Amino acid sequence: MPDSAAALTLLALGWLAYAAFHSLLASLAFKAWMTRRWPRCAPWYRLAYNLLAAVLVLPLVWATWAIPGDWLWRWTGIGAWAANGLALTALAGFWLSSGSYDMGEFLGLKPLREKRRDAVEHDGFRISTLHRFVRHPWYALGLVLIWTRDMNAPLLVTALAITLYFVIGSWLEERKLEAHFGAAYREYRQRVPGLVPLPWKRLTAAEAETLMQGSRHRQHEL
Repeated sequence: MPDSAAALTLLALGWLAYAAFHSLLASLAFKAWMTRRWPRCAPWYRLAYNLLAAVLVLPLVWATWAIPGDWLWRWTGIGAWAANGLALTALAGFWLSSGSYDMGEFLGLKPLREKRRDAVEHDGFRISTLHRFVRHPWYALGLVLIWTRDMNAPLLVTALAITLYFVIGSWLEERKLEAHFGAAYREYRQRVPGLVPLPWKRLTAAEAETLMQGSRHRQHEL
């Protein structure tokens, strides 16, 4: 039991360190410093950021499955069908919504092609179909995947850590988005929930288009 508790504590601390490091690298201040310090590396920043995030998460994923633990709960019967159905729906949501994102920008290939001189993403303000119902659809879909799985202690620690990071990370991300897109994003934030869709808080297609047009006008003025 003590060894198991120590392993779970180390796993939680590992996720905490990963989240802190990941957030630091994603911050505007660090990107600005990176651009000033090594301007020639700026076009590579997003790609390197993604690769580093993928490499650093592997030991945590391995530890999650390597640490032994009795099952806290397992989905069976109708519950298993419902849980797996939700997980498959979430995976389909990822695939169907991928076209709403600028994947070249997201993966870090576009900055290389354009030979940019800064490490900041140049995404426009887009409100896809899923974004009309929740501000962070990929985070929301990720939470569905996580919490529809069977759980033992290490899986629960990982699920809680990722959930907490999604909550805090989305808040940090929105500070950058509000600073960049101004009043349009503030209105969007007030009218659409962050991670959990609410039937009474959503945008119509026309309302979403109006907000995007307002953001484009602001960017043009800047």
